[in-house]
Amino acid sequence: MHTVWVRLNAVVFFGLSALLGFSILAAISKIGHANRHVPIVHKLKLNKLKSLKTHGGVDRALLNFDLHVDLNPAFHWNIKQLFVYVVASYKSDTNKNNQIVLWDKIVEAVDSPENKIIKQDSIFVKYALVDQGADLRGRDVKLQIMWDHMPLTGFLYMGEQDKNTVSSFTLPYDYTSGR
Repeated sequence: MHTVWVRLNAVVFFGLSALLGFSILAAISKIGHANRHVPIVHKLKLNKLKSLKTHGGVDRALLNFDLHVDLNPAFHWNIKQLFVYVVASYKSDTNKNNQIVLWDKIVEAVDSPENKIIKQDSIFVKYALVDQGADLRGRDVKLQIMWDHMPLTGFLYMGEQDKNTVSSFTLPYDYTSGR
């Protein structure tokens, strides 16, 4: 007859083995989710440039943009939340690639499907478009939406709007205020 300790050992290690097996199955089941589960971006474009000023030796632009995106397709059984953000990117003489986050939002899986659809016009930026120097004037700026998938289990992975659907605009060559 087996002792209590031998039986407890068998039960504990059977449970751990089952947990390991289910974890491996969960990891395998999410292969390819990054390519299949992406938001549908209907519209992301500049609405209005509020100002382009120099402040303390750096250029700063404030703007509004329109964003219409359906985040529902990005959710599946293993997604806890999405961290969604709008990025402005431009090239300058000082830096080849500049990327600045202008706006962000966390959308959770427990939110209703209606709350996973962002359809807003004239969203004012949370974070200003700031350059390290005075290189913003006359630059072509691209607006792109990006997101981070935050799963219940497994690795974090990032996604971004298709490069062919990215909107762009050109900043004025002169400083402006209150446009």
